[in-house]
This record gives sequence, C-alpha cells and structure tokens, in this order.
Amino acid sequence: MHEAHDDAAEHRSGWLAFRPLRWLLHRFFLLTRAMTLGVRAIVLDDEEQVLLVKHTYISGWHLPGGGVEIGETLLDALAKELREEAGLMPIGLPRLHGVFLNRALGRRDHVAVFVVEDFQWGGPPKPGREIAEAAFFPLARLPEGVTEPTRRRLAEALEDGVVSPFW
Repeated sequence: MHEAHDDAAEHRSGWLAFRPLRWLLHRFFLLTRAMTLGVRAIVLDDEEQVLLVKHTYISGWHLPGGGVEIGETLLDALAKELREEAGLMPIGLPRLHGVFLNRALGRRDHVAVFVVEDFQWGGPPKPGREIAEAAFFPLARLPEGVTEPTRRRLAEALEDGVVSPFW
C-alpha cells in the first residue's frame, strides 16, 4: 500500500514539473493565434445616399467590405473590396471612422470602418457569386433588412452617435 502511495506522489510531482511548460505553451498559443481583420466602407454620394450591398450567403444589407489579406494594407483591402463588391474606386484618402471588435465572430476579429466620399462609380456591377445586389439608398429611407451593425456605424459616423468599441 505504501508503494502505491509513492507511485501516486511521484506521478503528481512529475505532473507539477510540467506546469510551467504548460503555462508557457498556453501563453505562446494565445500570443501567436491569428487575429482576423476586416474593412468596411461608409460610401456617401453628393445626394446624401449610402452604398449598401446584399450578399448571396448571408441575409440583410451591409456596408461593403471584406477581409484584409496577409501583406495587404487596410486601404489596399478597402479599395479591392469596393471594386469587387460594388464596382467603385475610391479617390483620395478615406477617413477612418473606427476599429471595432466583432464579438459575434470571436474575441480576435476586428473591423476597420472608413468613410469614403470621393469616388468614381460606373453603376452597380452584375450580381455574382458573392454579391447579389449593390445600390445607393437615401439615408432617410434605408431598405428593409439593413443589419444592426450597419445602422450603428451610420448613426455614429453621420449623426454624432456614441461610438461603441464593438461591431
């Protein structure tokens, strides 16, 4: 019986010896785990209309945008997404509205939102695999189905709303 106790004590002491290593590995994992970053645009025309897109894979109307790829700047990603989703090309420097934590997608997903007021647009692109529709809407008459995060960002940026840190 005494021998079994010694085996258990030895096992526990061996396990405790790995505790600092486990702690270190856990911290390393937390520090090196990838953070995701996206961009969205509040695109406003001269008639106080905002550009919204409807995706093929999720419901509702959204601000145009998407993910930032490795080696890509925020502004490069913004220009790419606006071109791909709406056939739009920003001119000049967009204004950064804010960076928001998207808790719906995890604790490490962030979205940078820019205001774009100077751009060229040749009209809406044809519907494709990702975007079903892209159109400008008067701010006073947004379409049914505008997502809550989109409404919050518009209120913050255009109506001097209180800026939340969360998407």
